[in-house]
Amino acid sequence: MGAEAVRVLVVDDSPVDRRVVELLLRAAHCGGGGGGAAPFHVTAVDSGKKAMELLGQRRSNRLSTSSPPASADVSEQAIDIVLTDYCMPEMTGYDLLKAIKALGSPNPIPVVVMSSENEPQRISRCLTAGAEDFILKPLKINDVQRLRKCSGVKPKTAVMNSSSFEVSHYFQFIFKFILLTYALMCLSQLFHRWSNGSFLSLWCA
Repeated sequence: MGAEAVRVLVVDDSPVDRRVVELLLRAAHCGGGGGGAAPFHVTAVDSGKKAMELLGQRRSNRLSTSSPPASADVSEQAIDIVLTDYCMPEMTGYDLLKAIKALGSPNPIPVVVMSSENEPQRISRCLTAGAEDFILKPLKINDVQRLRKCSGVKPKTAVMNSSSFEVSHYFQFIFKFILLTYALMCLSQLFHRWSNGSFLSLWCA
C-alpha cells in the first residue's frame, strides 16, 4: 500500500492561483512523485473566512459524539495542512494563521504561507506566529516536498523501501567482508607453501 493522501486546504482569493496550485500538486504525484510519495487531495476556498468555517465544521465533527456524520463527510472535512496566500482582502493569510493557531487543538494544523513578495519582515512575522514554512509564488515542483514534510503525513511505502535499502547494503557489506577474508586466507596459504618450498616443488612438477 502507498502512503496516505495529504489533504491540503488551499486558501487564495485568486482563482488562477488556486487552480495552478491544484494542478501542480496533482501533477507532482502523477508525474515524478510516485512510489512512496503521498498523493494530494486538494480543497480550495477563496477567503480566510471560508477556511475557518470549513475548519470549524471539521472540528465539530471530531468532537461530536451523539450523531457522528457519514465517513465520506468526515474525510471531506479533514485537513492535514493549510496552504494560504498572504495578501487577501478582509482576512489576510497572517490573520488566518493566527486564527488557526488560536483554535487550541492538541494537534494543531500545520500552516504554510505563500506570497509573491519576498519580504524578510513578512516571512519572519509568519514564522514567529507559528507558520511551518513560507513559500514564494509561483510554487515550483521542489516546493511540493516541503509541503509533504510540513504536513506530517508519513510515506509508508517510502519507509519500507528505505528499510529494505538499508538491509540490502548491510548484506552487501557482509558479503564483501567474507570475500575479503577468504582472499586473505588463500593468500596466507599460498605464502605459507611458498616459504616451505612446497609451492616450488608443485610448480616444477
